[in-house]
Amino acid sequence: MRCVHRLIVFLPLLAAVQHGAAAPDTTVGFVPVPLTEAQFRVQKPYDVPLERRYEFAGGVRRMWVYCTDKPHTRTSRTKPRTEIGIKQNYSSGVWQFEGYGYVPAGTTGVSVMQVFGAPPASGHATTLMLHVYGGRLVYYRDETRVVDGDICDRWFRLNVVHDVDAGELAVFVDGDERLRVAGRGRSVHTFKFGVYTQTDPSHRMESRWRDVKVFTKAN
Repeated sequence: MRCVHRLIVFLPLLAAVQHGAAAPDTTVGFVPVPLTEAQFRVQKPYDVPLERRYEFAGGVRRMWVYCTDKPHTRTSRTKPRTEIGIKQNYSSGVWQFEGYGYVPAGTTGVSVMQVFGAPPASGHATTLMLHVYGGRLVYYRDETRVVDGDICDRWFRLNVVHDVDAGELAVFVDGDERLRVAGRGRSVHTFKFGVYTQTDPSHRMESRWRDVKVFTKAN
């Protein structure tokens, strides 16, 4: 499955990029949370060596998985993944994920970012998932909530703001707000990113990430 590339060039936008205009900074009013490398925990098929599904070189974390792979533990009934969970849990306040992502064309049927954790009564394990289908970044598999219609073969800046107390999440791509949804209730949450197989996947799925950071709202 190939991504559809836009053919229309918007000249004012192009001029702004050429003159170095910066995208809006969604982290204003937030403070960075110090992270160590040990807090970037990789989950990968349990029977495959890490280097066969994950690479960290030149500041870029590259993760890939096959739809025929095993889950991340012998006892798990979940689908294959190569995914990083940031060990900076939170259960209150306002938190923000920021990262620059890249999804190669042909990758589909996969989650590339999620806010893990939801109350058991919700019937869900996650509060937010961003899936890639046919070159589009969507909220779960809701085709009425397309976050970006042409996400493949380019670097994009992804920011996800989770206001736990207000029960709301906002998703930004390259500084533009693309989605605002309600949360599922208070729980222990974790930001995760990479590739996690969903429905109708491609045989091979990959995403790349750099400059991943976590912020929290200043009091």
